Amino acid sequence: MDAHAPDSPSLSPRRRSFLQLAGVSSAALLAGVGMPGTAEAAWSGQRVREDPFRLGVASGEPDDNGFVLWTRLAPEPLAPDGHGGMPRAPFNVRWEVAEDERFRRVVRRGHALALPDLAHAVHPHVRGLRPGRLYFYRFRTGHWISPVGRVRTAPRAGTLPGSFTFATASCQAWYHGWFSAHRHLAADAPDLVFFLGDYIYEYAITASNLWRQGASLGEGHDRETVTLAEYRLRYALTKSDPDLQAAHAAAAFVITPDDHEVQNNYADETSQYGIPPEDFRLRRAVAYRALYENAPLSLAALPVGGPDARYYRRLRIGDLATFNVLDTRQHRAPERGSILGASQERWLLDGLRRSHTTWNVLAQQVAVMHVTDDRTDQWDGFPEARQRLLDTFAERSVSNPVVLTGDTHRATAGDLLADFRDPDSRVVGSELITTSIASDGDGADNDRYEPDWTQHPWVKFYNGRRGYTLCRMTPRELTADFRSVPWVQRDGSAPVSTLARFVTEAGRPGLEKVN
Repeated sequence: MDAHAPDSPSLSPRRRSFLQLAGVSSAALLAGVGMPGTAEAAWSGQRVREDPFRLGVASGEPDDNGFVLWTRLAPEPLAPDGHGGMPRAPFNVRWEVAEDERFRRVVRRGHALALPDLAHAVHPHVRGLRPGRLYFYRFRTGHWISPVGRVRTAPRAGTLPGSFTFATASCQAWYHGWFSAHRHLAADAPDLVFFLGDYIYEYAITASNLWRQGASLGEGHDRETVTLAEYRLRYALTKSDPDLQAAHAAAAFVITPDDHEVQNNYADETSQYGIPPEDFRLRRAVAYRALYENAPLSLAALPVGGPDARYYRRLRIGDLATFNVLDTRQHRAPERGSILGASQERWLLDGLRRSHTTWNVLAQQVAVMHVTDDRTDQWDGFPEARQRLLDTFAERSVSNPVVLTGDTHRATAGDLLADFRDPDSRVVGSELITTSIASDGDGADNDRYEPDWTQHPWVKFYNGRRGYTLCRMTPRELTADFRSVPWVQRDGSAPVSTLARFVTEAGRPGLEKVN
């Protein structure tokens, strides 16, 4: 087992030392992002004999200048050792970015080195592109060419886009059902996708929880993920789904983890199941490393001098919106009543106050709105931190706050009140909770948890089916469609429908149901 590291091409001695102890060199990481001079010099000259792009392609972290690209070479994705059937040698991977799908107008190209240290994943950072533009990308190694992906750069600050579309998704337990929701999400072609946690699940897959009918598994999946090889294998299983690959190829993903990327209900360095902190830190480190290896994340998402990673960050869509992407797991401290930790909370609240965009959005994991006092794993377990957030939302300088949430496996919409202890207090924002892609199987329109939510006047919608949320934002309003599939267990052919549509008008906090 080993961990990972830095967040910039310039590595401090402390960061370099941690990488060496962890078994990952700084040169390996810089080669994987395509730093000049790293790939060709170290390439072994070997060729891949079978299609290595069986886990697809992806993009992420878009700004007005570029984005991060991702692929992982894996001709045998489900090889039990977690190396995807690749030889333990470096492979040169070339990439191209074009203005057209046939690559007649290539505007950027380069290469990165796929190394066994990082499961032959590459993360090229593409820069120097035009803002607010659609681009196409692909990879090649030897004579193999990857599928084509599409990605849009963000509009530049100082410009006001007429509209921006994004989707939210979360909770995709592969063994609980087919990912047909991702197929429909890809067809909707949003500008951006926010994945709000539980990209994988760590549980052992057995006959009792394998609800994906028609699926069969080989060696290595019948135990909880603990080692780096096991986490790599679980990502490969999840990413082998063609509908998930289609969604990644259709738009950039901005990913933030919740608990199951490591272990159910963990908090900072504390395991719910009593694993000693020193052992759990190591497990968390390899889990975060596997996430980096399998996601279009930047080097800023790697640990610095230990097992901690930086997942909270900010994306700006011109003058239309600021998206604050949060981490509610790694820094939470129940004994201090903090779900974000002091540094992240200060970063968030100060950023909200300084923002000049029309919309200010939180993309995060667990429900902010009050549900029940015993739901301590959500913001209900951190009422002081929630009140500080709501007090900031209520400030005049913070315009149009909206919270995007995952985790619950139910589609829910509600208003955020200035003080949930007073149901008559004013509305200061809204929350859109997306349901799961597949976790908990087919689900139902109504279930045993519904009374907990619908007892409150601020909850405007509840549904327990599977799907995602599709949003369209303009300077005047935010429209949210709760998209749903009627089944996920039987097969992947389910159609999609919109269960409910809500609108929030700029300058008028709160949700209005329009169908």
